[in-house]
Amino acid sequence: MTERAHAEGHAEEGAGAWSGSWVAERLGVRLTGDEALTGLLGLALRRNPKRAHLLVSNVLGKHVPQSPSVVHGHGVALGRRVRDLLGAEAAERAVVLGYAETATGLGHSVADGLGAAPYLHSTRRPVATVARAGGFEESHSHATSHLLLPEDPALLAGDGPLVLVDDEFSTGNTVLNTVRALHERYPRKRYVVVALVDMRSPADAGRLDDFAREIGARVDLVTTASGTVQLPPGVLEKGQELVARHETAATEPATEPTTGPAGRVPAAAPSGTVRRVELHWPHDVPDGGRHGFTPAHRARLEAALPAMAARIAEALPAGARRVLVLGFEELMYAPLRLAHALERTVGGDVAVRYSTTTRSPVLAVDDPGYAIRTRLVFPAYDDPADGPGERYAYNVAGAGFDAVVAVVDSVADTPALHAPDGLTARLAAHVPHVLLAVVPSYVPRPPHTPERPSMLPEPLRGPDFSSYAPDEVGWLLQDLSDVTLEAPTEEREEAIQSGGAHYAESLPVEYQPSEQYQQLFHAALETSAARLARAVGAVTEIVLAERSPRPVLVSLARAGTPVGVLMRRWAQFRHGLDLPHYAVSIVRGRGIDANALRWLADRHDPADVVFVDGWTGKGAITRELAAALRAFEDSDGITGFDPEIAVLADPGSCVRTYGTRDDFLIPSACLNSTVSGLISRTVLRADLVGPHDFHGAKFYRELAGADLSPAFLDAVSARFPEVTEAVDAQAKDLLSADRAPTWEGWAAVERISEEYGIHDVNLVKPGVGETTRVMLRRVPWKVLARAGAGADLDHVRLLAQQRGVPVEEVADLPYTCVGLIHPQYTRGATGADGKAVTL
Repeated sequence: MTERAHAEGHAEEGAGAWSGSWVAERLGVRLTGDEALTGLLGLALRRNPKRAHLLVSNVLGKHVPQSPSVVHGHGVALGRRVRDLLGAEAAERAVVLGYAETATGLGHSVADGLGAAPYLHSTRRPVATVARAGGFEESHSHATSHLLLPEDPALLAGDGPLVLVDDEFSTGNTVLNTVRALHERYPRKRYVVVALVDMRSPADAGRLDDFAREIGARVDLVTTASGTVQLPPGVLEKGQELVARHETAATEPATEPTTGPAGRVPAAAPSGTVRRVELHWPHDVPDGGRHGFTPAHRARLEAALPAMAARIAEALPAGARRVLVLGFEELMYAPLRLAHALERTVGGDVAVRYSTTTRSPVLAVDDPGYAIRTRLVFPAYDDPADGPGERYAYNVAGAGFDAVVAVVDSVADTPALHAPDGLTARLAAHVPHVLLAVVPSYVPRPPHTPERPSMLPEPLRGPDFSSYAPDEVGWLLQDLSDVTLEAPTEEREEAIQSGGAHYAESLPVEYQPSEQYQQLFHAALETSAARLARAVGAVTEIVLAERSPRPVLVSLARAGTPVGVLMRRWAQFRHGLDLPHYAVSIVRGRGIDANALRWLADRHDPADVVFVDGWTGKGAITRELAAALRAFEDSDGITGFDPEIAVLADPGSCVRTYGTRDDFLIPSACLNSTVSGLISRTVLRADLVGPHDFHGAKFYRELAGADLSPAFLDAVSARFPEVTEAVDAQAKDLLSADRAPTWEGWAAVERISEEYGIHDVNLVKPGVGETTRVMLRRVPWKVLARAGAGADLDHVRLLAQQRGVPVEEVADLPYTCVGLIHPQYTRGATGADGKAVTL
């Protein structure tokens, strides 16, 4: 059967069929509410132990190709309702904020309907030249971290209404977290939440009013339709079994799903043509709202759209009757408006549809009562900040399109886009004509270089700051020992997860180990000292061979500091080198201490600097450092710092400079300050750290009697002579091996986050070291342990027993263990039974 015949067959089969009936019939799921609900939403399935079903919008233009006039019209209609609600005067002062990736086009369309409102959407693509105006986490998403990167910092600082737009208002957590974070920084009197559908449960329905009273502002809700999802008992198990059965029916790893019972067939070779069409996108008009989109931008785009649509229409093949304009993840609005203009240009002779690619993995089932009929799979092609991964285009194959106009921004116009398994080849295997239209990625002009501080202090050194010898490490920090910064673990966790505070604004109360736990530490150190010595030697030899013959070691405080000291000792022992060693602060979500970088650049060649950390988990700090150094180059004009971190252990496969990739117990992870020179984790708080200050930390002098820092270093370095030959062999093997990062750890964390219903990768801490940190400093929910893991987990099991946390053995776990922080934490929910446990 031809693709056109197959598509026409779909249309005939699906006449009058609800695209949620397949799931509803098999799982007993029901949508109740407004009559319009089933026209707006269908149902699909994805593998998830907490929620098997997925609501699929028919009018959003993401998963389901739809007429662009319908997609844009729904957003514009919502915007006009917001304008009527606010009144003309308040509407003129409003700012619209949309959510990446799904609602970027919807939010922009709402701004169009509102009138003269500027628009901004959150993004998962960091841009080094743009300072963050904020950020937040989307707990239910598979890709959670959002950034707010307006070109004009004043965009969010006004006191007019803020209109927040998402495709679906379910629990309300994402929106409320955003409002809470922004209200603390930019308080205002009025917020309007906009969504296509309001699907809150009765339990969640009253939270919006309670929240408005809490912050002292008015919060309105505007939606197209509302209802609830009714789930029968046992729906999760049934859904899991259904997904597993249909995935088993189509297990080819390199296939492109198109047709058949599970929506899948083996990948086909490209047979269609691929060529470019030049848009002549208007100069200085942003490709979307990532950095802000003003009414002036809107006017210039509106004027240019007819000519761009005419160029696309001219490039279409003769006789084309069905055309898809396919956008790209966050790039939704530009393709939508191009599709809308094309629809007007070609008239009724050509059916124009619009959808976009997505990160979201969804099961495809070729049935008229199922929302996701077919699926194309291809690798990410825009070099995403969170590493490589699969991307998807749904309901494209088998839909009878004569041509697809793929619209990407210039950042995504990469070799991966055009690779044999890339998007263009996947499309050409199913569509006779593929046109590629590239919109220039808008990058704001870099800000003026700030005036640099005239003088920065010299590093802090022991014994005045830390229990390390003065030549072992210099701390590029300021001493906050006299400031009370500690807060109870439960209080900190609640503040962090609610968005009320950043983790670096306070310190946990230092855990004091029991006698039994100290015995475990000493036993682990005795067992692993030689293994640690081999890893220290191997990573140091790689640094000396590949990075610099006289490197400047810069540890990321504090976990990296003991490793940096040991690397310095190995260089002295093996090569007679006296390497400089410093410790600096890096904070997830806020970057590395720029003043520390300035100090280093004034005194050393940045090319000689090697950043050192203890281990990798999912690679969050690896990405944070790379983004921070790009931003520093743009702000200060100082180049040469290498973002490649050297680590003792790389179980997450996130770096190429490491001593081992085994996930084993590094005893320095067992304790807090008492194995790290009696120094706290670093602190970054605006009232304590000024623009020309180093980040802060505390020296716990009062814990000197319990300090094991020198003992740890001496136990490992004492093994250097006996491991020299093994280190030489290990370093030789590593230097000749393919050490390219695979980011396996990140993929595993995403999978675990979904499988355990957490939907927030920041609450999944992989590896022995990170799991230990969860037990010592956060509120643990449970520990996943690889079946058969031995003594490396003795201390974790003891801590779990003390804190009432279950340890669940898991087969085929890629790490020795994974710590899960309690999701949606509120005080008292420490143990598995939801009760607090006192250490």
